[in-house]
Amino acid sequence: MQDARDIVCALAGEAGFETFEDTSEGVKGYVQQELFDRQILDVLLGGVPIDGAKVSYEVAEAEDRDWNEQWEQEGFDPIVVRGAEIDGEAPVIVIHDGRHLPAELSKSPNHLEIEIDAHLAFGTGNHETTRMMVATLLSLQLHGKRVLDCGTGTGILAIAALKLGASEAVGYDIDEWSATNATHNAVINQVDQHFTSLLGDVSVLDKVKGTFDVVMANINRNILLADMPMMCKKLAPGGVLLLSGFYTADTEVLTEKAKELGLTVKKQCQEADWACLTLCSD
Repeated sequence: MQDARDIVCALAGEAGFETFEDTSEGVKGYVQQELFDRQILDVLLGGVPIDGAKVSYEVAEAEDRDWNEQWEQEGFDPIVVRGAEIDGEAPVIVIHDGRHLPAELSKSPNHLEIEIDAHLAFGTGNHETTRMMVATLLSLQLHGKRVLDCGTGTGILAIAALKLGASEAVGYDIDEWSATNATHNAVINQVDQHFTSLLGDVSVLDKVKGTFDVVMANINRNILLADMPMMCKKLAPGGVLLLSGFYTADTEVLTEKAKELGLTVKKQCQEADWACLTLCSD
């Protein structure tokens, strides 16, 4: 039934849902209240293209509890992201919570560490899309580059870019706790002097001067499609646009949009059912 779950997630994504969680009882999806349209969701889920499949769902507000306290108690195991080998060595980024870093990883050569204290925000490296984005950053020449992180979450991508040599990073997020958490994590990783975190959606970029050599966005398909014109407007000539947060089934519609905006596909990768695109401006 995994195929059915993937299709349901893809359809719900078109109705504004941004995050999904597999459970023993089905799929749990999360959507901002102001973006939720039950009528649209009913129409979309009524057209699941699987014979005999019928989807039912319940709507409830997210549980009001101290998620930060739960995170403080549990943390997460270190995530190791390896890049492509160069002269027989592969660069490595180790993402950890500051408490669960094995000694053997700390001593391994040619590696960088990123400590993430995630206060409700998305982006610890556990998700396939984040890992692919970090791995892609490892393959780029970032020294002296200016980078933009759209939907920054914990700030992990901006922090990774700065640790890989970027000179400046700007991130924005619609959630106040994400924008604040990204700044907090930049301080932990000692890159805060080169990082600016903004609160708002893509429209905040109207107030940001200049262009960026690398623009990154790990967001759902619908937001990517809507925001790509502004992302391209802020992309420097010859710059790179990195996209993830969408299913492989959505790759075609995103690449078509990219072509309309004058971008070419340089690289495409996949992990499980998730995809990541590297696009270049002319």
